[in-house]
Amino acid sequence: MTRFLVYLSPAVGHTLPLVPGLLELQRRGHDVHVRAMPSLVPVLTEAGVDATAVIPEVLSGPAFEQGDLIARGDHDGPDLLAALAEVRPDVLLVDVNAYGAQVRAEASGLPWATLMPSVVPVPGRGVPPYGVGMKPMGGPLGRARDAVVWKLVERVFAKAMLPGLNDLRRDAGLREYASPLDSWRPPRRAIAMTAEPLEYPRTDLPANIHLVGTQPWDPPAERPPYLDEPGDPWVLVTCSTDYQGDERLARVAAEALRDEPVRVLITLADAYDDAALTTSGNVRVERFVPHGHVLPRAAAVVCHGGMGIVTKAACAGVPAVVVPFGRDQPEIARRVTEAGAGVTLRPKRLTPERLRGAVRRAMTMSAEAKAVARRLDPTGAPGRFADAALSLVPSEEDDHVSP
Repeated sequence: MTRFLVYLSPAVGHTLPLVPGLLELQRRGHDVHVRAMPSLVPVLTEAGVDATAVIPEVLSGPAFEQGDLIARGDHDGPDLLAALAEVRPDVLLVDVNAYGAQVRAEASGLPWATLMPSVVPVPGRGVPPYGVGMKPMGGPLGRARDAVVWKLVERVFAKAMLPGLNDLRRDAGLREYASPLDSWRPPRRAIAMTAEPLEYPRTDLPANIHLVGTQPWDPPAERPPYLDEPGDPWVLVTCSTDYQGDERLARVAAEALRDEPVRVLITLADAYDDAALTTSGNVRVERFVPHGHVLPRAAAVVCHGGMGIVTKAACAGVPAVVVPFGRDQPEIARRVTEAGAGVTLRPKRLTPERLRGAVRRAMTMSAEAKAVARRLDPTGAPGRFADAALSLVPSEEDDHVSP
């Protein structure tokens, strides 16, 4: 039996997609302990995963309020050390946004890997530069563009990340990074919950990066009876579970679709309540409804482009309209468009008229979305996740190296 410690950043979208793989590790007889945001501890516990909360300092103070993930490493790094002393794991799995915990995992000498619940931000043959969702471009001109822009992207990320990241690394006694891409190079290991066609074809993917595919998962919840009432098809409109000020998406969608021949379910998640946004006519507003209940009845999804809802929609064969507000969402929106699983509408162009047209276009793409769903194979993802995690366990041959 191997004991795994899984340290996660305080984000729903970085936690729930791991549950099927963690349960598969347990099914195979291994011990799994998770450190997660406090509100998700009971969810994980009810699902059958041993979980405790990260320390309060990870979710408070200027670093958290300003979204400074590297500065938050001053807290999640020591928190990981405390978890190491308590759990005494054999293997560590650490979220990509927990920078201090990653540094301390590396310094521990234990086998470990980064967990990436999104598309992979590393160069590759024919892969456009990461960041703003650039369209793939083949031929000599495309290769030249990619080479130049990748260098610019690397320079931008280096300026933003390396000073703070290298401070964390020096404090842990580790060598400094020359490039932010060093965190994706051997001997570092990574397990990414992505796969074609939402991931670009990777003919030269380094062996240290495992693409295991998507693992859609919702906490068990009662199915709302109104979903099964006869009527027009549903359009699911959903905001981010990690607040980013995307209330406008909900407001515009309500106006755009109010007179369309659909029923609209808006889930606000962490978006602020808007007194003007209430259930009326064909529009129903809720704080949260498990997407797995809605998607089988949905003709389209309108979302911000988080990897969680995008992969749930794609696995269900439901076309999406993606309005990417930031973070990794422009990249995810581009993958949706390139895969044929939906359309993208930039936030600057978000109006009721344009969103209405985008939803109408998306609803004609049902066949393409279903073809994407057939390729994603979510049922095999937990097994691939477990295989990748267990590949970190040293073999007996590793323990008996000749002097």
